[in-house]
Amino acid sequence: MESIILFAPLVGAILCGFGWKIIGETAAQWTATSLLFLAAFLSWVVFLTFDPSLHDNGRYSLSILRWIDSGTLTTDWAIRMDRLTAIMLVVITTVSALVHLYSFGYMAHDENFKEHESYRPRFFAYLSFFTFAMLMLVTADNLLQLFFGWEGVGVASYLLIGFYYRKPSANAAAIKAFVVNRVGDFGFLLGIFGLYLLADSIQFDDIFAAVPAIADTTITFLWRDWNAANLIAFLLFIGAMGKSAQLFLHTWLPDAMEGPTPVSALIHAATMVTAGVFLVCRMSPLMEYAPEAMSFVVFLGATTAFFAATVGLVQNDIKRVIAYSTCSQLGYMFVAAGLGVYSVAMFHLLTHAFFKAMLFLGAGSVIHAMHHEQDMRNYGGLRHKIPQTFWMMMIGTLAITGVGVPLLYVGFPIGFAGFVSKDAIIESAYAGTAGGYAFWMLVIAAAMTSFYSWRLMFLTFFGTPRGDKHTHDHAHDAPRSMLIPLYVLAIGAIFSGMVWYGGFFGSNDKVGKFFGVPYAAAEVAVEGDHGAAAEGAHEAEGEHAKPHYNLTGAPGEGAIHARDGNHVLNDAHEVPTWVRLAPFVAMLGGLALAYQMYIRRPELPAQLAKQQAPLYEFLLNKWYFDELYNFIFVRPALALGRILWKQGDTIMIDGGINGVAMGIIPFFTRLAGRAQSGYVFTYAFAMVLGITVLLTIVTLNGGWN
Repeated sequence: MESIILFAPLVGAILCGFGWKIIGETAAQWTATSLLFLAAFLSWVVFLTFDPSLHDNGRYSLSILRWIDSGTLTTDWAIRMDRLTAIMLVVITTVSALVHLYSFGYMAHDENFKEHESYRPRFFAYLSFFTFAMLMLVTADNLLQLFFGWEGVGVASYLLIGFYYRKPSANAAAIKAFVVNRVGDFGFLLGIFGLYLLADSIQFDDIFAAVPAIADTTITFLWRDWNAANLIAFLLFIGAMGKSAQLFLHTWLPDAMEGPTPVSALIHAATMVTAGVFLVCRMSPLMEYAPEAMSFVVFLGATTAFFAATVGLVQNDIKRVIAYSTCSQLGYMFVAAGLGVYSVAMFHLLTHAFFKAMLFLGAGSVIHAMHHEQDMRNYGGLRHKIPQTFWMMMIGTLAITGVGVPLLYVGFPIGFAGFVSKDAIIESAYAGTAGGYAFWMLVIAAAMTSFYSWRLMFLTFFGTPRGDKHTHDHAHDAPRSMLIPLYVLAIGAIFSGMVWYGGFFGSNDKVGKFFGVPYAAAEVAVEGDHGAAAEGAHEAEGEHAKPHYNLTGAPGEGAIHARDGNHVLNDAHEVPTWVRLAPFVAMLGGLALAYQMYIRRPELPAQLAKQQAPLYEFLLNKWYFDELYNFIFVRPALALGRILWKQGDTIMIDGGINGVAMGIIPFFTRLAGRAQSGYVFTYAFAMVLGITVLLTIVTLNGGWN
């Protein structure tokens, strides 16, 4: 079954990409889509039936073939099945299958191609190839296989972002994504090399078994000594920064919106950008022994969440608003992973896939209705024109902003998916940092997320129509092939948080069972006040289940690892009431401000932008990161290129070759030509002269010997 899940998209990509001339365009598209739905169905079967307790260390492996056998480097291409893999299989195949179906309607008529161009089979083949590469990444049993899939999704992303190859902006965005990700991949490769150097293996099981020894090892890198675990964890995280668009390596993600909207939903919302989060969680046994590196992960994740949210406040392109929202939500996931609550990071990864893919596809439905207009300032009043899209976008907005019933606990919180998983991260941030920097950045980001999400809704669906009147008059809901995926994703956006709360953020025994991690009973009594402790535990049982277990086990036992002393998951359930209320209050504040500025007083945003022009320009220009990188990296690189071109290539190389060919060689040719007089006495004289010179040399050297 697992092999079918992995290879079905590859078969679909091959048949659709190369066989469409034989079976026809429509049949090729349906073939690729049907194989994706088969993979999605089997993935849900695996996810719902997988029982870690039935397998040693909560996992099993399926070997496909011997891949590399060179010296001590021996590795198979194998499928590693554990809870992490099962979660990612569901996310990838479900979103991909729905995006395939959605693309039937969205890509039916594309103005970027000529009427009779066969672009659809190529598009579906790229989508399926991306899905295969992503599945190879998450099912990897070793780092090289993971890196192979990692680079595969990079290639697919390049092809899909630049799918509109006649648009210079699309080509530039594809190159930018490719180059920025190669920066992160360089760090990732160094981390892999370091692990092979220290563990003499790239197999996950061997690496995890060697982690305690690696943590006690010092390694020299860049002319100084480092703790090996911290250095390698940091290098691996650099790779995750690039793929998951964290601050400093984030600049490619907004520009990637140049690709078709289904690409944005598949790659840049739910799947590829979460690969970095998956990598950190997969390597949790190593990360737990690298506290300095993990502190950096928490800091950068919180900063990214804040930064992206500030930029999202002022964006006018509907897809770019959602893109910066994705960047911000990825920051939330990294904060959870950096704090050591990997289950919570995966929880938000799962719920985010549903509501963010739905928001992107909903935005695509709006763009489709508005004849590919993407500027929200030209929308307005669309809720009556495209009511089904409106309600789907409303559900997605309720999910991402975190709407729910705070403090109500009936075995699980009551609320939309984002309310459950995002609040879990914020509570963990408070517990893990003692209410420090990360906690406050996430709360502030939650308020801004609410503001720009409701701003998008108000500008798009409320108020009076703006922009081209003809476009508004002819706007209508998308075809059924585009709406059905929205309905399915809406189910996940509403219920996924409540349904899987226990396995991801419940008491430690539930999390341990779900992820196959050993757990043991924990002391709950408080020294000197056993009665109060027992009473507190009893109260918690009826309100917000207080865990009575700690995760235990050696590195590699279970899908994730929690080192001794990591009690963040426990402590997150015992935060003060005001901490649990903080995200909900932030959501209400963002909603109230957006309502005031875009419904009650729609003239206010323009006035505020004029009054605070420097700040507005700073945010509108994305903190000037692109301009800064252009000044530091791009312009010097172009200047160096011009020097090498003008001075090196034109003058030195071309000039040298031309000088030899057109100057030196003709000179010696003319010189040698003078010796060819045609007279025998001239040649005889030259021979006598040569013999004389030879005899002179021999005489001066004392004879022939």
